[in-house]
Amino acid sequence: MTADTETNVVEVDARGLRCPEPVMLLHGAIRRSPVDGLVRLIATDPSTQRDVPQFCRFLEHELIDSEADEAGELHSFLIRKRG
Repeated sequence: MTADTETNVVEVDARGLRCPEPVMLLHGAIRRSPVDGLVRLIATDPSTQRDVPQFCRFLEHELIDSEADEAGELHSFLIRKRG
């Protein structure tokens, strides 16, 4: 996990990890972030395409952006923590 100081985005690299680990790492990063803080999750597990939006809906965080590479193997999510 790294923090981009220019935009204050915490990046969580979950490449190579399988469900439920990417969402568990995301949950920890969100917990440590301030309200309105941004967290970017990078993952290779296809189940994150389903799990991350559900995580955001259930815990009422804002899913700002979700994208995948052309091959559909690398997924990126930008989430804003809500209070």
